[in-house]
Amino acid sequence: MGKLEYNSSRPAIEIDDDLLVHVKIVIATKLRRQESFMMTWPGGSQAAGAMSAWIHPAIPMVIEFDQTPAPKVDPRRIEQMMARLNARGELILDELE
Repeated sequence: MGKLEYNSSRPAIEIDDDLLVHVKIVIATKLRRQESFMMTWPGGSQAAGAMSAWIHPAIPMVIEFDQTPAPKVDPRRIEQMMARLNARGELILDELE
């Protein structure tokens, strides 16, 4: 189980390494283009329901994988995730597992 830490203001988001390797590429692609977007994930033990954050290029992010090496990337999965994100402007992590 990897971790995504965004803005260091809350506990890290725990994400399965297989999903995290794909999320990392999608986020990096959007931020490299200077495109902000909303990201939503299950609240876990910290909150009931879901949590959302506005992802912006100026806000620090740390991605930590539990596995070494990181899982293999599936290009089709990246394409599907990008298409979904571009269609609605939001990356919903629990829909991607």
